[in-house]
Amino acid sequence: MTRGYSDRINHALAFAAKHHDRQVRKGTRLPYLTHPANVAIILTRYDQDEDTVIAGILHDVVEDCVRDGFTRDMLEQRIADKFSSEVLDTVLAVTHRQLDEEGIELSAEERKDDYLARLAAASEPARWVCAADKIHSGSSIIADLTRTLDPDTVWSRFAVGRLGTVRWYRRVHDRLREVGFKAPIMDEFRDVAEQLERFGR
Repeated sequence: MTRGYSDRINHALAFAAKHHDRQVRKGTRLPYLTHPANVAIILTRYDQDEDTVIAGILHDVVEDCVRDGFTRDMLEQRIADKFSSEVLDTVLAVTHRQLDEEGIELSAEERKDDYLARLAAASEPARWVCAADKIHSGSSIIADLTRTLDPDTVWSRFAVGRLGTVRWYRRVHDRLREVGFKAPIMDEFRDVAEQLERFGR
């Protein structure tokens, strides 16, 4: 349970800010850090422990920040050293892999299938981070659709388009249910998936 100020969470936010520097949310001018910060807020609302909140803040670092001299191995080592191997394990469980176990590059669709398959062995903290991540991203899409007069300007941000985007959120929700994740956050995730489906018709 996380209450009040936490130096480790503050450190995680600074770490994420450094590595997501100059990155913005897809199709917007919002600093990318707004996403992991909101994931952390969602996890805190559900009284998740400090390590889970930190993993929520760092969940995209390995996937999105291999640049400026940082390799994937270096990022993983830095997270483990600064925040713990448990935090790293949670982050990696919700990181889309580029390569399979044999080192073969995965296609975009294979990466999604691999992500869903790995949720079966993912820890409870990883499943919490997954749900919070999708709640914030999905809610951001809904907010943008609510504000725009031209929904295509929102759906066009995503390579898979409107139907593919809506389907992805439903697939993640249903997969979490399938692997037995029944935490209270799933009600909120269901609502987000259903709202996206309504907007996607």
